Amino acid sequence: MEGIYFPGLGISLPNVPTGFKLFGFEIKFYGLIIAIGFVLALKIAMSQGKKTGLTEENYIDYFLWMIIPTILGARIYYILFNLKEYVGEGISFGESLRRMIDIRNGGLAIYGGIIAGVLVSWIYTKKKKIYLPQFADNITYGILIGQIMGRWGNFFNREVFGSYTGSFFRMGIPIDYYKAHGSFNYLQSTGVINDTMLKNTELINDQECITVVPSFLLEGLWNLGILIFLFWYRKRKKFDGELSMIYILGYGVGRFLIEGNRTDSLMVGPLKVSQVVAVLCIVTALAVLIRNYLKLKAGHALPCHRPVSAPAKTSGQNTDSKEVDKSDRSVKSDSSAGSAKSDRPEKSDGSDKSDGSDRSN
Repeated sequence: MEGIYFPGLGISLPNVPTGFKLFGFEIKFYGLIIAIGFVLALKIAMSQGKKTGLTEENYIDYFLWMIIPTILGARIYYILFNLKEYVGEGISFGESLRRMIDIRNGGLAIYGGIIAGVLVSWIYTKKKKIYLPQFADNITYGILIGQIMGRWGNFFNREVFGSYTGSFFRMGIPIDYYKAHGSFNYLQSTGVINDTMLKNTELINDQECITVVPSFLLEGLWNLGILIFLFWYRKRKKFDGELSMIYILGYGVGRFLIEGNRTDSLMVGPLKVSQVVAVLCIVTALAVLIRNYLKLKAGHALPCHRPVSAPAKTSGQNTDSKEVDKSDRSVKSDSSAGSAKSDRPEKSDGSDKSDGSDRSN
């Protein structure tokens, strides 16, 4: 009942718990993995920030600012597009509030978290007088790390899967798992577990299982591919904000394609919310990238802070000119990290846009 199987790949995991108890309190792996994701995201952002002329303190401060808003944003986004799970006939106010607060079993939408994170980034960089496009490029690595980690939280919760498949990469989940956790009837009524799955069950380890597309795994691998590409491209980037725009474009394309197969998507009318947001992200990122590439082709120089192997000494947000690849900058840096003078592109070039997950969505 607690197993997760990949019979086509010969992988059998007969006992995959959703969490463990510590001093009588149940700790869900989903929440623990999200927390670890935050720590790793901060570490990588700090590391890349130092290499491009910013300081570790810049990113420590930012993460302290954004932790609560991003969790709230991810949760509110999920609730707004899934109200029937929290508000309805037979659900008391107290029970409704309890369900909204309890995120240990999932229910965080990446898009909502990133939208909140972008707003916090804009406010933070304005207050600290940091150049947002430069700041955003370094955060992008952390966002991807967090998303990859978060998808493994979905694995433990047996969620974020696609429609029925009998292919070699199918994932088998015992029906009795959902029945034992009291969620089978709800998932069936909402179409997350549909008739096609139930008509094509497979007996694995003497358990009747639905076999579905492991969407969480596909998205995690897609994000890993984007992350690897950005690490390779970071010393070749042409302007500040390019990396964040490539991420938004790449993630939008992947999310749109993968979301089309999922059965547990958040909906607005007949449309899948994540696909709508993915299209907006793709269009926005393409517009910013094309605009800046055309500027460069026309001879305009744009600020470009590429990572260097060994950062020079810094003071506060100040950066030594050695930190910056001078050949790609139109102006000398002033006392603020990454701030440029007359030829700085508009801040939208660094992207105030975002994208982003379902139960986690």
